[in-house]
Amino acid sequence: MDIGDCMGGLDANDIHKKKGLKKSQKILDHMGSEELAANLFRATQADAKLRREKIQGEINANLTHFHVGQKVRRTIEELGGTMPEELPSADGISEARTRIKKIKN
Repeated sequence: MDIGDCMGGLDANDIHKKKGLKKSQKILDHMGSEELAANLFRATQADAKLRREKIQGEINANLTHFHVGQKVRRTIEELGGTMPEELPSADGISEARTRIKKIKN
C-alpha cells in the first residue's frame, strides 16, 4: 500500500515537497479529513479487491492498489473535488497539541 497511489503517482519525496513538509514530518500526520478519507477508501477497497479476487504476488498487488487509486482519483474529479495532492497540509499532531495547550492556558 502506498500513499502515492492516491496522489497521482507522487512518491514520498514529491509529496513532502508539494506539501511543504520537512523530511522528518510524517505525511499522514499532516493530512486533513478529506485527504485521509480518500486514502483510507483507496486502501480498504484495494485490500478488499485483493482478498475477493485472491490476487497474489507483489507486482499484482501493487498494480491493484494503483488501479484502485486511479478510480478513486477519477471519482474525486467527476465529483468536482480537489485532488489530494492539491489539498492544503493540515497541522501536524504536535502543532495541534501546542495549539490546544495555548488555548487551555
